[in-house]
Parts: sequence; structure tokens; C-alpha cells
Amino acid sequence: MKRGGRFGAMKTAVLGLLSLLLLHSVTGSVEQVKIRLGGYPRKLYEGRVEVLHNGEWGTVCDDDFTMSIANVVCRELGFVGANSWSHSAKYGRGVGKIWLDNVYCAGSEKSIHNCHSRGWGVADCSHNEDVGVICNEVRSKTASKSNIIEHDARVADVRLRPIGSARGHLPVIHGVLQVQQRGRWHPVCNHGWTQHNSHVVCGMLGFPAERSVSRPLFQSMVRRRDVRPNYLMHSVNCTGWEAHLTLCEFFFYQSGQGRNRCTNGMPVTVTCIPGPAFSSGLAFKKLFRAEEAQVRLKAGAMAGEGRVEVQLNGKWGTVCDDGWGIISASVMCRELGFGSAREALVGGKMGQAMGPIYLTKVRCSGDERSILECPHSNETVICSHRDDAAVRCHVPAMDFEKQVRLRGGRNRHEGRLEVLSGETINGSQQWGIVCSDAWSMLEAAVVCRQLRLGYPSIALKETWYFDGDKEADNVVMSGVKCSGDELSLQQCQHHSEVRCRRGGARFAAGVICADTASDLLLNAPLVEASAYLEDRPLHVLYCAAEEQCLSSSARHMKWPYGQRRLLRFSSEIHNLGLADFRPKASRQNWVWHECHQHYHSMEIFTYYDLLTLNGTKVAEGHKASFCLEDTDCQEGSQKVYECANFGEQGVTVNCHDTYRHDIDCQWVDISDVEPGDYIFQVVLNPRHEVAETDFTNNAMKCSCKYDGHRIWMYNCHVGDAFTDEVERRFEQYPGQLNNLIVQ
Repeated sequence: MKRGGRFGAMKTAVLGLLSLLLLHSVTGSVEQVKIRLGGYPRKLYEGRVEVLHNGEWGTVCDDDFTMSIANVVCRELGFVGANSWSHSAKYGRGVGKIWLDNVYCAGSEKSIHNCHSRGWGVADCSHNEDVGVICNEVRSKTASKSNIIEHDARVADVRLRPIGSARGHLPVIHGVLQVQQRGRWHPVCNHGWTQHNSHVVCGMLGFPAERSVSRPLFQSMVRRRDVRPNYLMHSVNCTGWEAHLTLCEFFFYQSGQGRNRCTNGMPVTVTCIPGPAFSSGLAFKKLFRAEEAQVRLKAGAMAGEGRVEVQLNGKWGTVCDDGWGIISASVMCRELGFGSAREALVGGKMGQAMGPIYLTKVRCSGDERSILECPHSNETVICSHRDDAAVRCHVPAMDFEKQVRLRGGRNRHEGRLEVLSGETINGSQQWGIVCSDAWSMLEAAVVCRQLRLGYPSIALKETWYFDGDKEADNVVMSGVKCSGDELSLQQCQHHSEVRCRRGGARFAAGVICADTASDLLLNAPLVEASAYLEDRPLHVLYCAAEEQCLSSSARHMKWPYGQRRLLRFSSEIHNLGLADFRPKASRQNWVWHECHQHYHSMEIFTYYDLLTLNGTKVAEGHKASFCLEDTDCQEGSQKVYECANFGEQGVTVNCHDTYRHDIDCQWVDISDVEPGDYIFQVVLNPRHEVAETDFTNNAMKCSCKYDGHRIWMYNCHVGDAFTDEVERRFEQYPGQLNNLIVQ
């Protein structure tokens, strides 16, 4: 994609003035121009920008596009403004003219036609650079009723109507293809239907691949069911890379002719292959053979979405968004067992990572089995983690959201949790509540995902203040324990028979969900570089002892005589998520510690552990968050939180908080530890008290060698930085034979 800088300042001003004069003459002499949103897949308030000029619809190039232009477009469409805009034909490539290029709007214009540009039809772009906008959903009170989004209603949606053994089973993997137009469903004539077409349809429905099925298999069942089908379209011709059926070539039957066409044909039937998350996955494994996962998605709230990461030589890294588009994103989605991509996200929209950036300028053709097979560049020096690519994939309809509900909240994102039980009364299933014993943020994350409400914000253990359904006051599920990545609460471990210590509706589980969450990561190289030993006298450790920062053996010493051996290090804790990290407790509930003369906003913010190579803990420490603040921020981000004068505590997005090695309790007391090889571990937010987009990266591990006098740290890494195989080798490593650390 090309950016600005093609015109000098004077030339831009002259061209802008000429364009403005041209626009005034055009708009003054013809009927009111129109603008619409098109493309796929989209909602009513988003899409590819298209303008009508001289009776012909055309697109707008993304060169020099800004939020000011997006606001003008959205206001012209009748919305209050824009939320964002997208480049590189996110909503698909348009057809016909590219009417406008290098558009400049001050932001106050009533129409994009009043903005400066190079002139109508003067553009050096391709349709790969068609711009799109995402408007605020709120409609303007002064919006003209005639100036609304023109629906691309040719194919609003697709589905498979199950037949035969597929009925009553989810996901529906085979059936009659139906397309929706104006609220009605129609079959498609199978004249000219190819496996490429089925590939596109299966992708839209959340499946990575299609299965070739002989035509007679469903023919008799289909014809018995549909005596005179009202066909909508025929002669569909896809190449296979399309992410939506409307991008393929096809023809509509004229109005009223659908029942009389498709001579000697029949409705299209399609059979799809589901991914491993939605079936046994045997057919999928035959198509996508990989001994170990080569790609993954991180930090997404829903199934099939997240930051794109690939692994090379056992270590995970990200993909730069330069050139990232819907076709490459679809290859990624199918490789992971989902369908084609709904969105190819750029600009770190799923948060940022730490570590290497492996790929950039990924340009898939659409038929690759893996994103690593696509043409790409490894020259990622100009990229930063602000450019991390992400994706949202199509996933199969499983109706998981119909198995749970929230009741009594102020909005649909919060309330008491109620689940469908196995009991039936008069033939209908009954709703009940979930016991809140051991209810945590991990279980709340599954509920929010199941209801498609984003990330968890708070896991509620008391919900008496929510007005739930009185007929659903019986506890029907208890002992729920989730890993956090399940697709539904029913997939989590739970008691076979209900056992609830704190029974009753007062202590029913509940959740509050949110669109965003934080994500804490520790700077592992800094821990490795800053670690050292200190023998500290007891007479300066009274406050540390009060806050239980010393080993239990310290209580039996003859205070104030003697000393403790401390493993010290610095911690730099980054928030690379989508929301600020804030303490769970409000400021009024912070605990005052007299000895250190400060408040603790979280009693346990980090765990520090020294483990043997078989995982046995030999020394431990912890750190309370006595001061969560923004020590420093990335360029473009502002410090918000400062502890001085009892200020608000937290860590802003793209900022970090530093705990220096020389402050109290920033250590592990190893006075009782024998020389040897160990694993040093730091865990952030260990009790999951505060919601995060990803808890798997909260732990950091280092190999550690202690000879009784000195200590060495090496191979420090965040918990999810290595592949499973490399991590297993790390944990089984027998230790250094000498003090020479080979990097």
C-alpha cells in the first residue's frame, strides 16, 4: 500500500483548490451524489466505501486516508461519526472505477465530494487498496432518511439445511446449500457447481475444507423434500480463494423464474470437513499434517480469533501486518481448523507480543496448506510489535450460547449465570444456577466466550443483588473447574452430582464481561541480566519480616543478629493488552502497611519461586503491589498512573511498571538452599484476580545455577515463548556441569 508524499506542499494546495472547484461545479449541476458501504463480511455500519459518479459506482483508494475523512463519510451515511477505518481492501476488492485517490478532508465537510482529491477517476491504485470504514453504530438525529447504507443484499447469508443423518447434530457438516435474500432462504442450482465453490462455502461456515461427495448420494432425499425449489442463483464460479460467496462469479434468476429454471439440475449439496476443535479431527489431520503446531492465535476472546504467531526453531514469534490481507488470513484460519477469515486485523488490534517478529509482507494465493508456505519476507527490521497482525476466523455454529444466560444485570454483559440442566418438566429443559465455590476468572472467561461477550472483567461469587429467574434458583452445576480455553462451560470439569458448600441463590456464580482486557508480560532478559546475591543483616529486615518476605527459618534466628542470603533482581512488567491493568480492590479497600508506610492495592501481585529440576519448591517469595504505576511508556502512549500523594494505581496500555532490585521484598530468600541447579520462576497476577487477555504468558522461567557463593541465570523466557517440545527439554535439563554458560 502506498502512502502520501507524492505531492509537494504547493502542488498539493494547487491540486486541492482545482479539485474543490471541480467538485463544486459537479455537485451544483447534477443530482445529489450518493455514497454507500459494500463488501463482505460486514455489518450495517461498516464496509468498503463506494461513491456514485456519472451514474457509475466506484471505490476510494486508501492513500492518505485519515480519521477525518472517515468521519465525513460516516456522517454522510447518517451516523454520528467513525470508529476506525481499514486499508488494503479489508472488505474485499471492488469492481469498476476507482473514483477518488489522495483524498483530503478537514473534517467539517458535509460530503466526501466536498473534499480535496486528485480528481474524479484520477488514481494510480488497484482495487487491492480499496478503503473501508467502521462507523459508530449510533445514527445521527439529523440524518436524511434517504441517505442510508445501500445493502448488498444479493447474498446476505448462507447455511446448510441438514438432511439425512445430519439432522439434529452440530455442527452441520453436510446438507443443502441455501442463500438468504431479503429474509428468505433459497437453494442454489448445481449447474456448473465445482469443488472450489464448496471450498468457499465451507470456509464461510467455519470449516477448513470440503469433502467430495457423489451427486446421487443426496439426490433422492433432496428431491423428495423440495418438489419445486425456488432457486435464486446459478452458474456459480469460484476460484477457491474467495472469503465470501459474493466474490465469486454467479448469475441470478430473474424475479419469478426461479421455480422454472435449473432444468435437469437440483439444489447444491455440500459436505464440509470440521476442524479438530469441533470433531475428532481425523479427516482434518490427513489434510493438514504437522507433527507439531506451526501457527497459533493468542489473546483473542472468542474461538478463532487472536494475534497471529508462528514458530521457528522451537520459538514463537509474530507476523508484521505489512501486506496482511484477507487471503493470507484465510490460509492461517484454515490451517488452525477454522473456516475462512472474517477479518484480517492490523496495528496490534489483539494486543502486542514480546520477542521476535518472524514474517512480513505475507502474500498468500489462497491454496497453500500453511502460512509458512506463502511468499513472504524475513526482513522485519522496520516492523515493531505495534504492527502485529491478527485475525478473526469463521467458526461453525454450535449453539453454545443457547446453553447459558445472564439474568438481572444492568446490561447484557453482566448478571447471575444460569445454565440449562438435564432435567425436563413437561418436555422442556429447566434452567438452574451454578455453585460459586472455587469460581474464578478462568471459569468466567469461558462463560463470556460462550455468550460471545468478549473477555471476563469480574468473576462474581455473590449475586443476590441480581434479580434472576425465581424458577431457576436450584443449583444444577457445582465444582466447575476450567482451564480457560474451553468453548463452553459444559466442557469444563464439574461434579457428577451437585455438591455445593454455600448453596442457594445468594451465592450463585455470576460474571461481568467486557470488550477489552489487560495483558501483563515480564521482561525476561532484564531478570537474567540483573540477578545477584546479597547477604543482608537482620537489623534492616524488620519490615520485610512483617510482610512475610523471608523464609520461615528467619523467625528462629536471634534478631537483630545474623543475616539472610537474598537472590535479588529487577522486574519490568509490561501491559501489552487492550485495557489498563487496575487493581481488583477500589482505593477505599487498599491495606495500609505501617512499617513501610504505604498502601497495598493487591496483597499478592507476584510469586517468586526457586524450584528443583523436578518441580519441588525450595524457596519462595512474593510481592504485594504497593505501587502500581507507569514507570515509562512506548512512544505515543501517555503515563496515567502515579503512586505519589495516594494517587490512583494501575499500568496503562503499552506502559510498564518497574520494581527495582534494591527495594524491599524484591527477592527470594535462599538462605536455606543447597548449591545446585534450579529453575527460577516468577508468576504475575498468580491468583487471576484481575482479568487479562492471556494468562499463559504470566509466568517466566530461568535456568539457575547456585554454587554456594555466586548465582547464574540463563535461558530466561516467558512461559509461552517456546513450543511444548522445547519447554519439555528445558524442564528436563539436568543442569550445568560447570559455571560456563553457553548462550
